[in-house]
Amino acid sequence: MMTQSRPTGPQPQARRKPVIGLKAARSVFALMLREMATTYGRSPGGYLWAVGDPIAGVILLTVVFSLAFDAPPLGSNFPLFYATGFLPFMAYGELTMKIGQAIRYSRPLLTYPTVTFVDAILSRLLLNLLTELVVFAIVITGIALLYGLRMDIDAGRLLHALAMLTVLVLGLGTFNCYMFGAYPVWERVWGILNKPLFFLSGVFFVVDSLPASFRDLMLLNPLTHVIAEVRAGFYPTYDARYISPVFVYATGLVFLFLGMLLLYRHHRFLITEGA
Repeated sequence: MMTQSRPTGPQPQARRKPVIGLKAARSVFALMLREMATTYGRSPGGYLWAVGDPIAGVILLTVVFSLAFDAPPLGSNFPLFYATGFLPFMAYGELTMKIGQAIRYSRPLLTYPTVTFVDAILSRLLLNLLTELVVFAIVITGIALLYGLRMDIDAGRLLHALAMLTVLVLGLGTFNCYMFGAYPVWERVWGILNKPLFFLSGVFFVVDSLPASFRDLMLLNPLTHVIAEVRAGFYPTYDARYISPVFVYATGLVFLFLGMLLLYRHHRFLITEGA
């Protein structure tokens, strides 16, 4: 009985398929670099404008309210109080819009099979979140140096506020990503709906000091909870006892689920024919 001899030479190695997670990370990083070059690299002043805009807002609030009041609702420094409210508000507005425009912005690249709509969303979230964090650090550090403040910062509460903001903007932004592409008018409606939030999120007051009926209404806005948690990280005497992290996380996750479900079913239409 004859047996077939096996080759004894070196065997060709089978090609290893790239790890899915590594491919996604490369796509996200490439999209981030592209946005850095197109959004900040070509605009006048680049990143300087991203810092100058919130500084101007904090200065305006400081001047207006320092003329009307002897002291801010928390602490004794007007710029610090308004920065801890205005900067999270700006980050919320910027991130929900940027993530909402993710498919439209990256549409030419989404025709490639290696780039997915999830990559587009994550790249916009990470880049713009990092930008907002850098702006926040620059503005707060500048205020501390300018006024010689010694701040007792609770890093745990600030990280918690960042987690709440991240989940919230990711959920709303993902939902907007579908809505902006499927119903272009929604982008304008979204901008109109968010304008009153400047007055209804606790940017220039403390929600705890409001009458109970009005306070309960304000707490239906998840951004109010985020801003209160940010301030609790800067003011040791402020415990933000009315905030509900569960409400913020639940709001973000519900909208994230709806957005992902809609995008999974309709992303091809949005890439080829959406607004």
